[in-house]
Amino acid sequence: MSSRNLQDWLEYIERQHPKTIEMGLARIARVRDWMTAAMVQSFQGRIITVAGTNGKGSTCAMLEAMLLAAGYRVGLYTSPHLLRYNERVHVDGREADDATLADAFERVEAARQSIGTNSGPDEQGDAVQLTYFEFGTLAAWDIFARAGLDVVILEVGLGGRLDAVNIFDADCSIITSIDLDHMDYLGDTREKIGAEKAGIFRAGRPAIVADPSPPASVIVRARDTGADLLLIGRDFGFQGDRQQWQFWGRGGKRPSLAYPALRGANQLLNASAALAALDVLRDALPVGMNQVRLGLASVQLPGRFQVLPGRPTVILDVAHNPHAAAVLAENLSNMGFFPDTHAVFGMLGDKDIRGVCHALRGRIDFWHVTGLPGPRGTSAEALEQAITESGAGGKVFRHDTPRAAYAAARRQTNENDRIVVFGSFLTVADVMQVAGA
Repeated sequence: MSSRNLQDWLEYIERQHPKTIEMGLARIARVRDWMTAAMVQSFQGRIITVAGTNGKGSTCAMLEAMLLAAGYRVGLYTSPHLLRYNERVHVDGREADDATLADAFERVEAARQSIGTNSGPDEQGDAVQLTYFEFGTLAAWDIFARAGLDVVILEVGLGGRLDAVNIFDADCSIITSIDLDHMDYLGDTREKIGAEKAGIFRAGRPAIVADPSPPASVIVRARDTGADLLLIGRDFGFQGDRQQWQFWGRGGKRPSLAYPALRGANQLLNASAALAALDVLRDALPVGMNQVRLGLASVQLPGRFQVLPGRPTVILDVAHNPHAAAVLAENLSNMGFFPDTHAVFGMLGDKDIRGVCHALRGRIDFWHVTGLPGPRGTSAEALEQAITESGAGGKVFRHDTPRAAYAAARRQTNENDRIVVFGSFLTVADVMQVAGA
C-alpha cells in the first residue's frame, strides 16, 4: 500500500518537473518499459486514442457509454478534471478511488527511481523527470493493465504526436476537430496543428477524422504513415431531422437513433466519430443497436453545455478557444428567447481571449468577468479590455473570483434570464461547487 494519500501524491508529482508541459516521449517511454517488464500480465485489450481541439471529451464519453452498455470492461483516461482528480481515470464506468490511484502513483515512482539507480555508464544516474500529466498517464495505464479490461479509451492531452498517451499504439485513432489552440506548442496554422494531431495514426490501422474540412497535412500524414483513413462525409457520416438521426459507415447504417443526451450543435459529429470507431472495431468489439441507443441516451459529461435544473437557466460550458466559443454561441441561439444573457467569464492568459469574445459578439448582455489564480491566470481588467477590443458588446462588471462573479450574476438576473459560465475548466469548476451541479 502507498505511504502517501492521493492528495500528497498530487502535490508531490506537481513538484517533480520544472515545466508544466514538456513535449517528447523518450522519458515517459523509458518508465513505461520498466513498468511493463515488471508487470505479471500485459494489457491484451483494444486501445482507442482520441485527439482534437474540441469534442474529445464528448466522443470519449459516448464511446465509454456504448461499450459499457454492450457489456465490455472499459477503461477511460481523460483530462483535465473539474472537481476531483479521480474523474480522469474510469474503470467500468466508475472513477478510480483514492487508494487505487495512490498505489499506482507509487509504482510509477518506484519505476522512475529504479531507472535512475540502474542507469548505464552513458546515462545520468538521476531519476527520470516526469511532468504531472506524464505521471498521471502512467498511473492510469498501470491501473488499466491490472484490471483485465477489454478496451481502453485514451484522450490526448495536447496535440498528439508528442503527447504522453501516444506511447501506446492505438488500434483505432480519432481526430474530432482541428482548430487554433496551444499554438506555442503545436504551431500557428491548422496545417501545422493537424500534422501534430495526426501523429497518433498507426500503420495499417483505422484513423477516423470527424473534422468536415481537415487540413491537407492530416491526409498527408495518414498516407505517409500507412494508416487506414476514414473521413466524415466520404467514409462515414450522418443525416437527421428534429426527431431522430441516422449514422452510415463501413458497417452499414444505424437508423432511427435518438439524439445523444449531451446537448449541443456538434454532438452528432462527435457521435458519428464514436460510431465510426465501433464500426471498424466491430469484429473485436461488436456493439448492437440497442446498446448504441442505450449508450447515447445515458451518456453524461459535466461542463459541456450542461444546463442545470431550475430558474434562471444556468449553462456550464468549458469552451476556451474561438472554435468552441462559436459552437457555444450557436447553442445559445438555438435555446429560444431569454430577455437577458449574463456571462460568468474567466480565461487563462495563453488562450485567444479576444477571439473567444469575438465569437460571442451580440450574444451576451452582461459580462461578469473574473480573474483566475496562478501564473497562467488572466486579470478581470484584461478580460474587460478584450471584450471591448473584440466588439462583443454588453456591459462589463469585474470580480475577483468565479464564485463572486456567479453570485453577482444571480443577484442581477430574473427567473426568465439565463447565465452562461464559460472560458476555462477553472471557471466552471469553481461555479459548479456552489451552483448545485
